[in-house]
Amino acid sequence: MAEMDFWYEFGSTYSYPAAMRIERLAGDAGVALRWRPFLLGPIFKAYGWNDSPFNIFAAKGRYMWRDLERICAAEGVALALPPVRCPQNGLKAARLALIGERDGWTPAFSRAVFAANYAEQKDISDDATLRTILAALGVDTDAAFAAANTPETKEALKLQTEEAASRGVFGAPSFIVGDELFWGNDRLEAALSWALSA
Repeated sequence: MAEMDFWYEFGSTYSYPAAMRIERLAGDAGVALRWRPFLLGPIFKAYGWNDSPFNIFAAKGRYMWRDLERICAAEGVALALPPVRCPQNGLKAARLALIGERDGWTPAFSRAVFAANYAEQKDISDDATLRTILAALGVDTDAAFAAANTPETKEALKLQTEEAASRGVFGAPSFIVGDELFWGNDRLEAALSWALSA
């Protein structure tokens, strides 16, 4: 079966519509999907940026929000401005998503975190928000938080972020098929097509 890695960051606006549609599209195409949460902050810092380029370049930021409105409207995906300054801190959510891989709840958890951020105006850095999401999925919240806060999980996320950078990922969402990189929500279909033809 064809395979594809989905690299996403919870603070990334364009990762939101990608996360909400990727499983359906990959399933329809017969492409196996691996969810790969990572952090953009360290990658941006390597470029000399101390913030999202959508904040550094105001015109780009204004365009992004309007573009996201169009995309979400076309996809039937709810959108509301996050309650705190964009991008939100997705560190805790990313660690939780990593430990969810073993029990298979990473995709559902990730979609719920994105919805909390971009549709429900919740603070995804807040433990209460994340605990509510985990509980709704039937996950033992105390055990999940304990596992997410271990040195091993923290190191695993650091290594996953370093892997993203080493594979050429510079933004989110990104899709990798073999050694081929596709960047942006609008390149999802092209990545799936490549996966089928590779």
